[in-house]
Amino acid sequence: MKSARRLLWALLLVQLAAALLIGWSAVAFLEMAPWRAALLGAGSVVLVRLLINMNNFVMAAHFASATPPAFRLGARARLRLLAEEFRASMLVTSWFVPCARAATRIYPDSRQPPVLLLHGYGCNSGYWAHLLPLLDAARISHATVDLEPVAADIDDYVPLVERAVRELCAAAGTDRVAIVAHSMGGLVARAWMRAHGSAALARVITLGTPHHGTALARFGLGKNAFQMRPGSDWLRALAASEDGADRALVTSLYTHHDNIVSPQESSRLEGARNIEFGGVGHVALGSNPRVLAAVMDELAALASGAPRC
Repeated sequence: MKSARRLLWALLLVQLAAALLIGWSAVAFLEMAPWRAALLGAGSVVLVRLLINMNNFVMAAHFASATPPAFRLGARARLRLLAEEFRASMLVTSWFVPCARAATRIYPDSRQPPVLLLHGYGCNSGYWAHLLPLLDAARISHATVDLEPVAADIDDYVPLVERAVRELCAAAGTDRVAIVAHSMGGLVARAWMRAHGSAALARVITLGTPHHGTALARFGLGKNAFQMRPGSDWLRALAASEDGADRALVTSLYTHHDNIVSPQESSRLEGARNIEFGGVGHVALGSNPRVLAAVMDELAALASGAPRC
């Protein structure tokens, strides 16, 4: 499917069918009370979703970079990490993405560059459900864009970004935008910079972007997943196209406990401003309060002109 929205609706319908089948079987063959059967059906689907989420952490651990001592977690913190990531994944894939539509909001009195939001692989603009209220509260103009088709070549998204940048600049009456991008979206932003330069760019803030690839991309489908494999020709060409000035425009926020980007140090980009976190999963980067506060601080610095080093 071309659309993440349609893909996830299809998966939700499959999960609903599975829950109904389990519930019906419990009533028909086990003579279970209907309400108990309904709980069993729903609980079974949720359990499978939890096991998939846990398996992501297991797979990521096979390719993980060394966790610095300051970011190592105890058993309780690991449970919090799993719970937050599972909650974030359930909300994103079961509600925010299926219900989202790309949108633009302009604040004519804003003193900050408008923000263009780029989501990651297999997602859409619904990923930013927790950041959008913060941008609204700060009266920062912003726009989201859906990067489709889902499994396209990363360079195929560049025209979408260029059009969104031009439209956002025109709507906000400015000549520069900031880009906030999650996961693959950060690579899309860098590909756009390669194609169109940085004259219209105030800052790129990436969250959990596999700047050097992720081993888990080998399990993904599509040209973009192939491009995100460590050492791919596409990643090497992208890095070779950049100079120090390009990298200085990037802030990379990443977590040492990323369950999709592994090795986790892949998100560390040489020459960029790198900000480390611990105890946060990949999807939860878009909702974790500490991470969102860091994003807002980076955006606030663009208005104040404060140096970032």
